[in-house]
Amino acid sequence: MSSNKRGPPKHQNRYVWKPNAGCKINETEVGGKLRPLSEITGVCPRCREQIDWKRRYGKYKPLTEPAKCQRCSKRAVRQAYHNLCTGCAKEHNVCAKCCSRVDRIVGRDLAEVEAEQKMLEEAIKNARERDKRTLLRAMNKAKSNNSAKTPSNQGNKVGELFPDASLEEYASKSRGHKDNNDDNIDDDVDNDVDDETGDR
Repeated sequence: MSSNKRGPPKHQNRYVWKPNAGCKINETEVGGKLRPLSEITGVCPRCREQIDWKRRYGKYKPLTEPAKCQRCSKRAVRQAYHNLCTGCAKEHNVCAKCCSRVDRIVGRDLAEVEAEQKMLEEAIKNARERDKRTLLRAMNKAKSNNSAKTPSNQGNKVGELFPDASLEEYASKSRGHKDNNDDNIDDDVDNDVDDETGDR
């Protein structure tokens, strides 16, 4: 008895379905607050949407150990639902999941992330203690927001945190801004003293 019903459901849902809504989630497991799922990288936009759908509806099964790459036969595939390792996918310019040629790959390469992290650490090392703590707070806040919800537009995280072109410019501007403020405060105090004495 199969029904040939087509189209949207008769009654729309009033609230979003959540997988395992009644179960308590252990925060130390993969997918919890302390160990969020990794960013989906190296795939085409269509495959990214498929993997994201699996995550939202509780169908996602992360890898427990690295899988075998279908091109080089090495155990180097570290993300679930990927068929190729990052090296082979980048070399042949294909999606790591569906193995089709694509113009645009979603996500950033591991080497880019490491280079950005190194540059960020150097900038933090040269900054004042107050600026360091401000930057670290902003980074932790951004991480918690990203783990709570998946962003629709994956941008450059450094560009979001720092409005200037480079981290060095940001650090030098923050130091220079403090010196300029001190001069302005001294000028304001001198003007107030002149106003009280009546000298102009």
